[in-house]
Formats: sequence, structure tokens, C-alpha cells
Amino acid sequence: MAFILNRQIIGGIVPALLTVSILVEICFAKNVPAIFVFGDSLVDVGNNNYILSLANANYIPNGIDFGMATGRFTNGRTTVDIIGQEFGVKDYLPPYLAPTTAGSVILQGVNYASAGGGILNYTGKILGDRINMDAQIDNFANSRQDIISNIGAPAALSLLGKAIFFVMMGSNDFINNYLTPVISAAEQKLITPEVFVGTMISRFRLQLTGLYNLGARKIIVANVGPIGCIPYVRDTNIPAAGDNCVSLANQLAQLFNAELKSLIIDLSANLQESKFAYADVHRIVEDILQNYISYGFENANSSCCNLAGRFGGLIPCGPLSKVCSDRSKYVFWDMAHPTEAANFLIARRLIDGDTNDITPMNLRQFARL
Repeated sequence: MAFILNRQIIGGIVPALLTVSILVEICFAKNVPAIFVFGDSLVDVGNNNYILSLANANYIPNGIDFGMATGRFTNGRTTVDIIGQEFGVKDYLPPYLAPTTAGSVILQGVNYASAGGGILNYTGKILGDRINMDAQIDNFANSRQDIISNIGAPAALSLLGKAIFFVMMGSNDFINNYLTPVISAAEQKLITPEVFVGTMISRFRLQLTGLYNLGARKIIVANVGPIGCIPYVRDTNIPAAGDNCVSLANQLAQLFNAELKSLIIDLSANLQESKFAYADVHRIVEDILQNYISYGFENANSSCCNLAGRFGGLIPCGPLSKVCSDRSKYVFWDMAHPTEAANFLIARRLIDGDTNDITPMNLRQFARL
């Protein structure tokens, strides 16, 4: 009899706990009514499909594990796709330039990221059209006005105040600007790394402050990853680097990252009611590359989608490329971007990681503020 009673009690408790769990997730999702994404090809979900750019991924085999090529520079989901799903975004955040990104659709958030884009307006010029950070903020200002028109100013300001703004920008300012082979030698003679990074930080300060002035209050800013380790930079620096990552590129990233961390602390202290978080993607990716076997990867140097170059970094992923049979075993999908497997690890550590990965708190804690 006691056994039957206990089983009945347990039978009632388990559904109740599941119901509580579901309610907690619903409440948690409501704490993040929208997500707005700014960045480059690491988080572009198709904006470049609508502009005349050489930086485009709207063709196979990109998206091979997503179901179709959408403009994402990976085999599956991006980091922000995974973050959005965790926070209750239906389907995926739409690209700003898509004709269907209008009306009530924008109330859950919008992705403004553009492959080739940078903090500085002349970054990525060799790639043709791209949407740099200033233009992305202008596009957000348009969305903001549309949101106000949809739900009224008070509700719009409340939504923006609770929304998460995710910014991942800066890699192209090095890769497609300061370190671009055809222009870097001349530029580096005229501009020291310290001056170049200082220019980036000054511009970024204005841009992040601009987002704040438009109503953003919860702002996550990711730093620049170990760009000296991507297949493109490795292949364009052979034989100097050998099997190692390219030290100059990584040193530039770290120089920028140190200044960026100070900037985030300063903005958080001086912009009233703002909450900034510094996402150390550099540290996360570096850890994955150094300990790739323990994370289940077999290759941390070369691209899965490979056509030319020792590391597969000389030609973008395209229809003529060879694709590895098991994408989950590769850190890099193509010449510069992670696979979905690597993106998943990055996203999980930003969502639930400690203060070494993201400070002063992770995304889950950030969303509950």
C-alpha cells in the first residue's frame, strides 16, 4: 500500500515539476522579448543576399546541415541562431534586408549583420557592398521607428529596454583592412597597430553609445577571436607561420580586446541604467583550438569545405569545394568561419559560462536582470 501511495504521489509530482519547468521557461523567455544582432559574417543570416557583394554564402554547400543555403557562412546554425533558440525566438531572427522583415515580425528582433562589415566605414571595401556598423545602427533606427508605429512609444521603449543587443564586430577591420595583403604593407608603415586600434575603439565608443541613445540597455559585446588561427590567415602567411597560428594577427586581436574590455567597463559605468557584458570569444575559441580533441573534434586547423590551400583557406566555400563527411569533427567550416558544432560550444559558454568566458555575467543571468 505504501508503495502504491508513493507511486501515486510521485506520479503527481513529476507532471507538476514539468509544468513548473515549462512556466519558468516561458517567464524566462518573456524577460527577453527581442534580440537585435549587429556584426559581420560570423553572425550574418542573409543580409548580404540583398546587396552587390563578393561576401555571400547563398549557395551550396553552405547550409548543408541547415537544409538550404541561406547566406549563413557555416554548414548549419550560427552562434546567434543557437542563442536565439535558447531564449525562445520562433524560427530564427530574420535578416533586416529581407522583404518579409516587417510588421509584427520585427517585434521579436532583427539581425542586421553583414559579411565584410566592420567598425570602420572603409573596412571591407575590396569586397564591394557591405553594411558597416554605422549603417547597421541606421537600419536599427528604422526598425525602432517601425516598432513605435506598431505598438506605440511607451511599449516600444519598454521592449527595447528589456531586449538583448548582441554585437560581434571587429574581425574584418583587421582581416579585410589592416592585414589585407594588397594594402597592409603601405598602411602599416603609416599607421602603428596602437593608432589603428585606437581609431577602432574611438569609433566603436560612438557606435555603442548610439545604440544606447536609441533605447538599448542590455548590450553584449563580443571581442575579436584568434584570427591568426583561421585557415585564410594561415594560408596567406605560409611559409612564415608554418603549422602555427599567425602571431601578428593574434597580437592585433588581443591589443584590440584589451582596449575593448576597458571601453565596456567605462560605458557600463557612465551610461545610466545600461548593462554591458564583455563576451570573451577569443578565449573560448582559443580553448577549443588548444583542446579540440577533448571537445570531440579531429581537425582544428583546416576547413571542412575545402578547395585550395594547405589549410583550405585560399578560396571561399562553393559548389566546386570538397566537403568533409563529418562536419562535427571540424572546428572550421570554411576559410574563416566555425562549423555549427563549434558555434554550439561558443553559444553554450556565452549562455551558461563563468566570468572567464563572459563578464560580469553570462547571458542567462543577463536576461534575468
